[in-house]
Amino acid sequence: MAATRVVLWRHGQTDYNIEGRVQGIVDVALNDRGLGQAQRAAHVLGQTYQPVTIVSSDLERARQTAQALGDVVDQEVRVDERARERAFGKLEGLTSKEMRARYEDYYEQWRATGECPAAGIEARRSVGARVADLIREECERAEAGRTLVVVSHGSALTQGLVTLMGLDPGTWAGIRGLDNCHWAEIAQAQRAPGWRIHAYNRGADR
Repeated sequence: MAATRVVLWRHGQTDYNIEGRVQGIVDVALNDRGLGQAQRAAHVLGQTYQPVTIVSSDLERARQTAQALGDVVDQEVRVDERARERAFGKLEGLTSKEMRARYEDYYEQWRATGECPAAGIEARRSVGARVADLIREECERAEAGRTLVVVSHGSALTQGLVTLMGLDPGTWAGIRGLDNCHWAEIAQAQRAPGWRIHAYNRGADR
């Protein structure tokens, strides 16, 4: 692999985030606060990392976030569906209260195990595999020693990172998700599992 540093950046805030609704692959745009978060974080990322490659989920909230950085560093944003959020099936668009009222069995299974294929929820292993594959492929294409930024979503980035670390996202849940518009920095390493986490849940304010 050529690129040595990868920034995994979660999108800015949406109204669904405020309302506590599961977003999944519902195509929700950033709200005004989220747009401001993206602009502030983009300036920090641009100054800190000078990224040469920016890859985004195809969902609007991620594309808007990525474009803020693209504008700052004058780089094109490439879109890849593999960076999209985990699909949450019948639970998408619902709050916890609404899930309990409509799909109590599905909700309880998901909360207890992290999985519920009967509700159409995408398996964590599947999510982790596609996100990790994307990161590996983009690193192969990137210039040596330069920074790749992947703009994605909370669950997708968590499962992708767990997979890169050589762990099983289907059974291991030891990393909390990134906050809105916060990022992780990882770098390639010679020793197993081939990656090292250098920073986690950093934002424009910290």
